Amino acid sequence: MSKRNSQQQKTAARERLRQERERQAKRDKAKRQIIVACSIVGVLAIAGGIGYAVVQANKPTHWETVADETKIVAPANTTGENGTTVVIGEDSAKKTLKVYEDPRCPICAAFEQAAGSTLEKDVEDGKYKVQFVGGTFLDGDTEKDGEFSVGSHGEGSKNAMSALGAALNVSPEAFLKYKSALYSAKWHPEESDDKFKDDDYLIKIADTVPALKDNAKFENAVTKGTYDAWALAMSDAFNKNKDGVTGTPSLVMDGKQLQTSSGNAPMTAAEFTEVVGAALK
Repeated sequence: MSKRNSQQQKTAARERLRQERERQAKRDKAKRQIIVACSIVGVLAIAGGIGYAVVQANKPTHWETVADETKIVAPANTTGENGTTVVIGEDSAKKTLKVYEDPRCPICAAFEQAAGSTLEKDVEDGKYKVQFVGGTFLDGDTEKDGEFSVGSHGEGSKNAMSALGAALNVSPEAFLKYKSALYSAKWHPEESDDKFKDDDYLIKIADTVPALKDNAKFENAVTKGTYDAWALAMSDAFNKNKDGVTGTPSLVMDGKQLQTSSGNAPMTAAEFTEVVGAALK
């Protein structure tokens, strides 16, 4: 092979190597650009996801939105500001027994199971009227500096209160029977179990009350939250009560809390009859 041909081959080989290196360099550059682009997209996606999560976290909850509503739809069979006065009984009854309760309160459930039927019978007999004042403090709802604040411990008390409003809108009798069912041993959940936040569960309980069973108007009011704002207004009235009540259940007649000799609310039918009988004299 001549030296000239050998030199030409070496030159051609070097040129092919140079071209291959350039092609490889271009491939590597393109690969880096794709990686960078994907990284930027990933970062933007993460940032977008974080931004969305932050926006969602800062959105007011349903009940916070309800708390800002100015229009309150009160159930039938109520009186007073925002319909927060719920009094049931014969007009001829001279005295009124105030009953302070929270739907999720386990002690209220125990009281209702023990003495609820006695209370209803007394009201039917015209011994006294009964005024129900419902709180929702077990949901974490509070009142501070004159402002009502929705808490973060649950929704069951508020939701059950709204459902009670829907029952009251049907009739006072439906309200009493539904309240009794909510507090019953069969249906009342543990305090830590926020079952009452579930509309379907509340409607299932209502199906045990003849006046509410398959009652489309009642069910629509529950699912649509017709009386949600009223429930918060009722809770606000509870928090601002002038009877010095700080817990549930509490019974008040003539401005005085009714308690047993041990200083507690009556928790049996016999204790209830005794303290109420004394207050009626």
